Amino acid sequence: MKAIDSFKDPEKSLNLNRLPLPLPVERAIQKLGVDLSLARRRRHISQASLAERIGASLNTVKRMEKGDPRVPLHFVARTLHVFGDIERLSQLLDTGQDQIGLVLMDAQLPKRIRASKTPGVAL
Repeated sequence: MKAIDSFKDPEKSLNLNRLPLPLPVERAIQKLGVDLSLARRRRHISQASLAERIGASLNTVKRMEKGDPRVPLHFVARTLHVFGDIERLSQLLDTGQDQIGLVLMDAQLPKRIRASKTPGVAL
């Protein structure tokens, strides 16, 4: 039990709420909020109706649309689901399209492959 309790000690754990958001992150979250607000209004859905449909409070929807980074991701995901755009969330970091990751993996490939020295093992 002692090990579990140590994670609850604020002095021993890193508090991510104290770290300032990098400006590009802050701008992206604010843009997402504006885009969600615009998408909701284009669909003629009130904030109260959206809140009910995603299982959130009206205040949470207002904070999400203002770009509050403390709004849980699942509310954004539920909102995308209501808007019919949940597939876009699953494509955010598609590993098959991750050019940097693919280049890094390719750089670690062996220069050549040697035949196995174990008899009877064919490649």
